[in-house]
Formats: sequence, C-alpha cells, structure tokens
Amino acid sequence: MARNYDEFNKRGLKVEVHNNDINKAMRKLKKKIAEDGMLQELRQREYYQSKGTKKRLEKEAAIRRYKRNMIKQKASQGY
Repeated sequence: MARNYDEFNKRGLKVEVHNNDINKAMRKLKKKIAEDGMLQELRQREYYQSKGTKKRLEKEAAIRRYKRNMIKQKASQGY
C-alpha cells in the first residue's frame, strides 16, 4: 500500500506558461491529466466498489468495445 501511495504522489504534472498564454497552458495540462488517467482514477476511487461490481463493469465495457469494433470492421468490409 505504501508503494502505491508513493507512486501516486510522485506523479507531479508540470506545464510552463509562455508569453502569459494561460489558455494554452490549461489545454496542455488537461491533456496531460487525461493521458495520465489521473481524473479517471479519482472518479473510480470516489466510492467503494466490491470485486463483483468491478468485474461486472469490466465485462460490460469489454462487450461494448467488442461490439463497437465489430461495427467498425463490418463498415470497413462493406457489409
């Protein structure tokens, strides 16, 4: 547990502001946060989920991904 806590705190994200362009810096910061998955992790840790709930949600997500990929594949093949 302590190792995960240390890794979580070491993930400092920095963005430099050039020419007082705060909007550009904010866009870069939001992109870094999204790529890092930090926001997604915070949303998941917001409340407790049992193992069964996690498994069910992961399975549902896998089914959605599979169906979406099959639709794309059929569209590319001309069905």
